[in-house]
Amino acid sequence: MSQPKFRLWDLPTRLFHWSLAAAIVAASLSGQLGGGLMTWHGRIGLAVVGLLAFRLVWGVVGSTYARFAHFIPTPARIRAYLKGEWHGEGHNPLGALSVFGLLGLLTVQVATGLFANDDIAFTGPLYDLAGKALSNRLTAIHHLLSKLVYLLVALHVGAIVFYARIKKQNLVLPMLTGVKEGAGEPARGGGIVALAVALVMAAAMIYGASGRWMPPPPPPPPAASTPDF
Repeated sequence: MSQPKFRLWDLPTRLFHWSLAAAIVAASLSGQLGGGLMTWHGRIGLAVVGLLAFRLVWGVVGSTYARFAHFIPTPARIRAYLKGEWHGEGHNPLGALSVFGLLGLLTVQVATGLFANDDIAFTGPLYDLAGKALSNRLTAIHHLLSKLVYLLVALHVGAIVFYARIKKQNLVLPMLTGVKEGAGEPARGGGIVALAVALVMAAAMIYGASGRWMPPPPPPPPAASTPDF
């Protein structure tokens, strides 16, 4: 007999997950290599802004297991999980801590990047709002936080390996297919209207972060004319 299955992760959640993973890798590589790739580093940063905005909205209006209310890591849930008494689907309480930690850290990371500069040719799209002195401080924070992002990503991957090797649970396959084997309540909600709202909010955040709404910088002063003797 075939194993029962139920719908766990909706398509928007899965697309967000893998898009964010690809964006983190691309942002890391472009930032480390620098040079002409810094332009792409900035574009990827704007994409991450949109992804994070989408996930924040989807965490409210998305389907069952994507909603933050479903997996908020309360102290009671964490204690129950550590005692082996927690039962549920989706993110477990410790996994939820990782999710909220990574989302929060990435939000601060991209926010500082919008005002950053590389002292050569690249400036973030909102650099003019900060000025050189503040931009330098935010750039330092941006570099520091990148190390914390690497740490959280490593812990995330390590947890996936732990569950696969020790607990014999494949966490990757449901994030690919959307379904999980076993008995469980299928995810509900997160329809087309909710998706449209999340996409509009993501687009609005990208536009705001891009700085395109800012007035153009004033033209440089005309060069002084050389007297003709």
